[in-house]
Amino acid sequence: MRPEPGQVLHFSEDPTITRFVPHVAATAQQPGAYVWAVDRARAPDYWFPRECPRAMAWATPSTTPADRDRILGAGCGDRVHAIEYAWLPAMRAVCLYAYRLPAERFRPFGSPEPHAVVATEPVEPLGPPEEVGDLLRCHEEAGIQLRVLTNLWPFWSRVVESTVGFSGIRLRNATPDPARRRRRLVGS
Repeated sequence: MRPEPGQVLHFSEDPTITRFVPHVAATAQQPGAYVWAVDRARAPDYWFPRECPRAMAWATPSTTPADRDRILGAGCGDRVHAIEYAWLPAMRAVCLYAYRLPAERFRPFGSPEPHAVVATEPVEPLGPPEEVGDLLRCHEEAGIQLRVLTNLWPFWSRVVESTVGFSGIRLRNATPDPARRRRRLVGS
């Protein structure tokens, strides 16, 4: 599920949206009200239940061969997404929808590299929402590894210290970091 030329996508579990109105997201780190969407490259970041924590990593031109093998895995493609076992049933069961929106209404958002596109005026979808379908199959067809881990934090700590590109979404919903818990216990 990717946008066609001239389109961006908004993913939602709600199939009844007829108009997207700019708002300040509950987790916003910026003050502006926006309609959020993604382009073709970032669409796979949202092939998940909305609240599902995920750690994503991909090869970039500056990724070292050692980090490519260590993080992505030798011979395993250019991108990996990781979730926790606790989220696998939701990943299999969620009914996710994609709304196609006119790209000309949006501008890139994020620095130094944009991770989304935003609009500051209301936007109407180009048509009815489309069911995304089997999210595991979306990953498979896109050649994206999907790792299922007991806990995301050990993987995430290696990712952020590496030379791969990365994004973490809804990490606040992940199982607590076992290393952080051990440090608290030892320090008490």
